[in-house]
Amino acid sequence: MEFSRTHGRSNQGEGQRAPAPATRHPPRATDNARALHPRACPCPPDLVRGVQGGGVVLSSSGRGGGAVEERRRPGGAAGGVDASMVGNRTWFGGLFNGSSKRRQVSAEKIVLDLTPIQEQRLQKLKERLNVPYDETRPDHQESLRALWNASFPDTELTSLVSAQWKDMGWQGVNPATDFRGCGFISLENLLFFARTYPAPFKRLMLKQQGMRAVWEYPFAVAGINISYMLIQLLELNSVRPKSLPGINFIKVLTEHEDAFDVLYCIAFEMLDAQWLAMRASYMQFKEVLEATKQQLERELSLEDLKGIHDLPAYNILCK
Repeated sequence: MEFSRTHGRSNQGEGQRAPAPATRHPPRATDNARALHPRACPCPPDLVRGVQGGGVVLSSSGRGGGAVEERRRPGGAAGGVDASMVGNRTWFGGLFNGSSKRRQVSAEKIVLDLTPIQEQRLQKLKERLNVPYDETRPDHQESLRALWNASFPDTELTSLVSAQWKDMGWQGVNPATDFRGCGFISLENLLFFARTYPAPFKRLMLKQQGMRAVWEYPFAVAGINISYMLIQLLELNSVRPKSLPGINFIKVLTEHEDAFDVLYCIAFEMLDAQWLAMRASYMQFKEVLEATKQQLERELSLEDLKGIHDLPAYNILCK
């Protein structure tokens, strides 16, 4: 896919064929776009279409995943951020080292016998997974408008199909095309994050913290990847989970009906923290997402896990 050298946005329109490869000059945006290639991202083909770099990735405004200038203070640390936020890869594990001191158990030792409330909440969550995003439904349109208003309250959205969406990190002018791989729940996750934790949401969306790469991950499309990753990790498409993270999540769901949405917010914070710790760039998105998944697996395997607040990573959502 070819990018505009001025704004880093795609020249390719919806439904058009990709142009013939052009002569490349650094920085090579087309190389960066391969970071979320189908083979490099645990997403179904429809979802990958919303991840493959499109015009969303390199908004020159710095919103949602654009080319963001590195902000340094004396000593080389990122402005407004503790120096550990831009340390080496070992820092991310150190942030949650409390989880390594707590016992992890095997799924074989757990007998899964769902209570009525667990059955009810798990079924409700699974029903959400089966709702596709429908741009003709008024309630879905309203949710999309609500996401914009929560993200940019001082900027009026001209239309549900608008180039303005690129400032949030969508592939093109119509976010509806990006929801195909994960459905309406991925919009619900983003909207929950924006409404429930507005300060962390905007900090991540606007890339306000840390020493950033020139080629940043696209915020909104990364959110869809996180929704999909959690569905797979928790085995929500299975009749019953067999892995310990999925089993423990049902226990968490007993205490918190909105546990999936809160876990989504935690995962987004973890991904961004991992991104900064690795000093990652666009080509490393798959690696960062996988590291985030592995950390979540460890934390969801803790023996004493009862509620969402028991996750060590929950603390970074409330800092």
